[in-house]
Amino acid sequence: MILYGRNPVHEALRGRRAHAVGEVWATQGAAREPWLKDVRVRVVQGEELERRCGSSAHQGVCADAGSYPYVSAAEILAAEEPLVVALDQVQDPQNLGSICRTAECVGASGVVIPERRAAEVTAAVCKASAGAVEHLRVARVRNVADFLAQAREAQCWCYGASAEGATMTYEQPDYRGGVVLVLGSEGHGLRPRVAACCDALISLPLRGHIESLGVSAAAAALLYEILQNRQRGLDKAP
Repeated sequence: MILYGRNPVHEALRGRRAHAVGEVWATQGAAREPWLKDVRVRVVQGEELERRCGSSAHQGVCADAGSYPYVSAAEILAAEEPLVVALDQVQDPQNLGSICRTAECVGASGVVIPERRAAEVTAAVCKASAGAVEHLRVARVRNVADFLAQAREAQCWCYGASAEGATMTYEQPDYRGGVVLVLGSEGHGLRPRVAACCDALISLPLRGHIESLGVSAAAAALLYEILQNRQRGLDKAP
């Protein structure tokens, strides 16, 4: 994988696959970045960077980072009181990257994505996440519904975000303990089997004329509600 952009390359150099980063290319100006001072950098023209990474959004730097180091779903669930984001066929790389960025910012244990009919972690996703995927555990699973069954066996509560058929509003659950937030695909939402595997379906209030939020915006609103809920629980603990 050829990463491009200053944040993705910077975070890769200090993240989980720092040891895998090979050659780094940068323009003369970008090569003067303080975080590159101890890195062996090959100075090239912007045209060569664009040729190597296939994007004009390289911001003057790109790097060979090897393949993305996915983890197992079991590793994510093994965290103490895990907070997991499970995505049901989210296909837009920008949405996946944005959700991963929010998940990392709130301290989520990881993100779970399906192996088929879904975006995977690519250089574009790394760029959209501002490098957050270099610090966040991401697992690929064959079947999201089966993963939710696995999560429930691990004593996690599974909450599906759904504009239709919701059984409670987003602020009603007690999000302490192990939690899996399940978000559906763009335009279609949760598939019926996945929704049936959730303990409850939750919804965000919509006061305007648009019928739904985008999946990345919904993820941000719900994850910060979960974070605040969990923090209030800690503040009340003896």
